[in-house]
Amino acid sequence: MTQNRAIRVVATGARLLVGAVIAVGCVVGVTAAVALPWPGIENQPAQVSVTPTAGDTTLVCTGDFRAIGRNSQSAGQMSSTGQVSLTTETGAASEESTLTASDLLTADFSGPAAGPLKIVANAERGSAARVGAAESITLDADDLSGLAASACREPSTESWLIGGTVETGTSDLIILSNPGDVTATATITVFGIEQSSTKTIVPAGTQVAVPLSSVAAGLQEPVVRVTAAGAPLRAVLQSSLIRTLDPSGIDVQDTAGAPRTDLAFAGVQVLTESADSAVTVLRMVATDQAVQATVTIRSDDDAEPQTLAVPLEAGTPTEVSLEGLEPGVYSVEVEAEAPVVGAVRQVTGIGPGADFAWMTPAPELSGDIVFAVPEGPRPRLHLVNSADVDAAVTLAPAAGGEGEQLTVPAHGSLVVDVAQDAAYSLATDAPVHAAVAMAGTDAMAGWPIWPGAAAEDAVTVYP
Repeated sequence: MTQNRAIRVVATGARLLVGAVIAVGCVVGVTAAVALPWPGIENQPAQVSVTPTAGDTTLVCTGDFRAIGRNSQSAGQMSSTGQVSLTTETGAASEESTLTASDLLTADFSGPAAGPLKIVANAERGSAARVGAAESITLDADDLSGLAASACREPSTESWLIGGTVETGTSDLIILSNPGDVTATATITVFGIEQSSTKTIVPAGTQVAVPLSSVAAGLQEPVVRVTAAGAPLRAVLQSSLIRTLDPSGIDVQDTAGAPRTDLAFAGVQVLTESADSAVTVLRMVATDQAVQATVTIRSDDDAEPQTLAVPLEAGTPTEVSLEGLEPGVYSVEVEAEAPVVGAVRQVTGIGPGADFAWMTPAPELSGDIVFAVPEGPRPRLHLVNSADVDAAVTLAPAAGGEGEQLTVPAHGSLVVDVAQDAAYSLATDAPVHAAVAMAGTDAMAGWPIWPGAAAEDAVTVYP
């Protein structure tokens, strides 16, 4: 009995020990299982990456510069001051036609003047068309003088025009071109002390002009937004100035692009210094909310950049004088925590006989693009690199030929002479900003280079 009882005690102890070990093992296993990732079932939706086929590219030029007030019988009648000089690079397959400008007469008021040019470049074997065009005009008349030049651009459903004014001596016009086949309705919204809107009908295949004074009366520094419904529009701002009966400059300003939290200006020219008046001016407006903007000004050499802090009220344009700049070519960067739009005003001098030009922001360029340089004094290409690494750029004639290899240093810029009435191909291995600048005696013009109608980015399709 004693021996059997001992055996049972030993057996029971063994079972308890084994059970304890198993229990501990279960606890450890559960704890580890909780800590480790469990296999699960995850459904990956079917998807495919598709690159849309590039479509045709439509460019619209501004056409003849408009004079207003030359007809003594009709003060509001607009007449042509003469045809522009046009430079194009349209590739192998393109079509050209003209829009109807029913509100524009010839210089002698004998009949309707020719409308602006419309260029349709066909996609080349599934890739985007390589096309560029630009126009210029030089005037020397009793009421208009100076140089105006701009690139021909694609129409858009939204445009921002920054450099207008209705001060005494100005004759600013909002010019709207509809290259499409259906009528467009343009909503013109003016930002100033108060915001106002008006609508204008632009028939298919036509160009119309709206005096800025008719929609922005009493505003010295208006900013205009044009939105198009029905068909996209090409919107530009034509400006002219007279001081004490003397003509003091003309300009054609393209859209400034969509509001952004960062703006980059290339090709800002300073030709003179003046302690009595603002020579170079930056106009901005915060489109959504009040914001503090930081403005950085860099010269084309290695000088220390200047920085300004500018408070902006929502919807109210603000002008900032960029003082103390020596003659040269500059880049201007604007950073803000909310979207803004802006443009920089440049002048050849102060007083009658001078010329002016508004420079709008330059978008980032990458890959290979084509741009045109029309006739004008001393054309130069200004390349700006905002990145942390150098950019390798190849500049070559668009028609073919040996290219020039350029290096744009990180956070630096480069100024290159280019030929007038010529087209170029620009290829870069890193994003850069670029603008064409012209300047001569009482003559100034400048405009940013925009990327061409590149092939669409790939999109993900979920069946």
